[in-house]
Amino acid sequence: MEVTLEAVERSEFGKNESRRLRREGRIPAVVYGATSKTTGTASHSISVDPKSLMQIFHSDSGVNTLIDLSIDGGKPSRVLIKDYQLDPIKNALLHIDFYRVAMDQNITVTVPVVVTGEALGVKQQGGLLDFVHRDIEVECLPADIPEHLEVDVSSLMIGQGVRLRDLVQDAAWKPISSLDTLLVHVIAPKAEAEEEEEASEAEAAAGESAEPEVIKKGKADSDVEDEGESSN
Repeated sequence: MEVTLEAVERSEFGKNESRRLRREGRIPAVVYGATSKTTGTASHSISVDPKSLMQIFHSDSGVNTLIDLSIDGGKPSRVLIKDYQLDPIKNALLHIDFYRVAMDQNITVTVPVVVTGEALGVKQQGGLLDFVHRDIEVECLPADIPEHLEVDVSSLMIGQGVRLRDLVQDAAWKPISSLDTLLVHVIAPKAEAEEEEEASEAEAAAGESAEPEVIKKGKADSDVEDEGESSN
């Protein structure tokens, strides 16, 4: 997915200027990044419309959306969202970094994992689906960034899972995360797991009690008394 975003170059900086921009309905941003025949090297301080950005955030591609960023109506540059800051209370955008990409150079991006289907281990065995890793890192050209990686869990039973190596590999990208990365698996219900643990502990305790008890035989009281009398 590709979208166009208009930006305005900033000549004033600092916290006061950032607050002023936000009051006017814009947010401060910066763009920097790769070089190629079609991209420049300079970084630019800019401001953008947060409403347009939120539409990008909520799209299928999310932060991996390729953006044609035009500054003051100039020639667009291809950029990706590199980083952003949110207000922890209002959940509003405060600042954003754009990374200029060269379309002929590989980049590393984080791609979300999407689960499809209902696991047999959940439906028939009462297990729980544990979503362990919700995203992975891949390397690819900017135009080949996958929107997401799909994992079908329909056939999974309790104790079974899907690792990164189990996914159908696409020649357009290669994983950076370990192929042994566990993405999702089906686990036994907590109560059942606790019962199994208690049963194991009970078996261990029974094994210990089955061992013969060794009792040290001491002298009887009468023997002690006899010894005392004979010494007199």
